[in-house]
Amino acid sequence: MNSPKKIPALGYALLGLLHGKPASGYDLRKIFSSTSMKSYSDSPGAIYPALGRLQKQGLIRGTIEEGAGMRRRQVFRVTAKGLAEIKKWIARPVTRDDMVRGPQEVILRFAFSEMVAGPAASVELLRSLEAALQLYVSSLNVELKAMPAMMPTSGRLAFECGVGGNQALLDWTRYALAAYEQKKGGRS
Repeated sequence: MNSPKKIPALGYALLGLLHGKPASGYDLRKIFSSTSMKSYSDSPGAIYPALGRLQKQGLIRGTIEEGAGMRRRQVFRVTAKGLAEIKKWIARPVTRDDMVRGPQEVILRFAFSEMVAGPAASVELLRSLEAALQLYVSSLNVELKAMPAMMPTSGRLAFECGVGGNQALLDWTRYALAAYEQKKGGRS
């Protein structure tokens, strides 16, 4: 039996976008090229093969629809299997490895979390991110204090930038949790 293939961040970005609204490859390319999601790629050489892999895995389904004039286009929709996969991805605990690689994918998970899995999933992801960041920032500060005094200034400043960036993300995470708490309190 074949083991499921790992889905890259681009694949999850496509699943999240398609969960929100069925779209053609061209529609998805326009979203990527005109928003901050461009960092995931707006290249047809990346998007169309990714859509093909997701379809082969049964996570999306493409159907041919009539377009403007004589044009036909393939419109993709998330399948039940795809929805389960993206929910699993969103619910996955945040790890130190996520922090070391950079928080971009975790923030992508958060961006889709409420739409795909509801506000409770968003809060759980934020709590997991907060816990991971607390440990990571603490370990970075220990490492910073242990750096040799003869380290070049540029190296030390670069490391401090990393510590500060992670601290800022931790501060934002706490702000986001407070926003959800305030929203929850306003419903009572």
